[in-house]
Amino acid sequence: MGRLFGTDGARGIANTELTPELAMNIGRAAAMVLTNEDTLHPTFLIGKDTRLSGDMLEGALIAGLCSVGANVKILGVVPTPAVAYLIGKYKADAGIMISASHNPFEFNGIKIFSDAGFKLPDALEEEIESIVLDNSIPYKVCKGADLGTVEYLTEAADDYIEHVKSTIDYDLTGMRIALDCSCGSSSRTAKKLFEGLGAECHLLFDEPNGVNINENCGSTHMESLMAYVKEHNLDAGLAFDGDADRCLAVDDKGELVDGDYIIAIIAADFKSRGKLKNNTVVGTVMTNMGFNKFCEVNGMRFESTQVGDRYVLERMLLEDYNIGGEQSGHVICLDYATTGDGQLTGAQLLSLINRRSAKLSSIATLMERFPQVLINVKVKNENKPHFYTDKAVKEEIARVEEILEGRGRVLVRLSGTEPIIRVMLEGENYDEIKPLAEGIANIIKERLS
Repeated sequence: MGRLFGTDGARGIANTELTPELAMNIGRAAAMVLTNEDTLHPTFLIGKDTRLSGDMLEGALIAGLCSVGANVKILGVVPTPAVAYLIGKYKADAGIMISASHNPFEFNGIKIFSDAGFKLPDALEEEIESIVLDNSIPYKVCKGADLGTVEYLTEAADDYIEHVKSTIDYDLTGMRIALDCSCGSSSRTAKKLFEGLGAECHLLFDEPNGVNINENCGSTHMESLMAYVKEHNLDAGLAFDGDADRCLAVDDKGELVDGDYIIAIIAADFKSRGKLKNNTVVGTVMTNMGFNKFCEVNGMRFESTQVGDRYVLERMLLEDYNIGGEQSGHVICLDYATTGDGQLTGAQLLSLINRRSAKLSSIATLMERFPQVLINVKVKNENKPHFYTDKAVKEEIARVEEILEGRGRVLVRLSGTEPIIRVMLEGENYDEIKPLAEGIANIIKERLS
């Protein structure tokens, strides 16, 4: 994890940690690193979610990019995967998404994509960091006719919607679904997309006002959607996060279907149709133990990476796999997208349900989830490095690992995007692992909060 860039871009409280000055300099450095000297006016796309600070940071990025000669095409409010897709469609040199994903509105972030539509590898992010933080090389200065230009693309969201629709070979006619748009980017696209696929759509949290993004809604707050689907006897519900690169689902009984289940359902469908590349699915160390068992039973290989969809994608590209993702709802269908795409994932899931004339609740039984406890402990940013060296924390983790040896697992890690340490325990008995997880969380809170 770099000094500016975490596992999902540069992120912080807008105008405090992520300032306009910093955004401007990231834009300048990105243009210098991602384009060669032969490209006089490289083209950058900029998209954003619905946060109040989006306009401010967009303006700063425009200024930085244009000052070093880059031309900018403004996409407006779109999902993160729309930026990744449209880079290729519009033949741009790079793309930038202004979003802090599932975080509260006061946070914002900058995600950068290459000309191929992929998130930048660590090495390129480190080059950008060295220019911004270390002044390793001076910023390029353009004058007169060499300055960049700005163009606004009003058709961007529609072009992305048509792309997602094109990946579906069986539409959603007859389905009644609910869509929780998290008051974020999918508020701009979800209704048109899913109604265009034939579904009857009930929209929740689709009226963003700049400060209500992710506020008790979306893929990190599933309670309202679960209750709504059950109360209105719908076929399913989909919830997206602020920039719509995640999707979690709710079945016809109002029960949660998390990313592990969604990946299992799609992977099994791919396998049955001969579409699962190299008979392998990629997940992370956070993937539920039940998923491993599902793969064994169904004759698939499971490969695990560190947490972060970028690492899942790297493994998929390296080994030529086409399905992978995270329990949190980042699902990558590499046949159709270069990054996690919540709406594409949701459309694929609902399409296969409708094709089979089945209920999501019955299909989701193909995997049995092991009991899991996840506790997020807020810590001071300056204390995060001490997590690796604090004796009391290390001893408590070791004690619990010894208790669960052979019957479960312990995973405690720093968040790459927030001032949080995540404590995850998995095992055969929920009543056993819950107090053990709470014990670790309390020690961390005492020592590092």
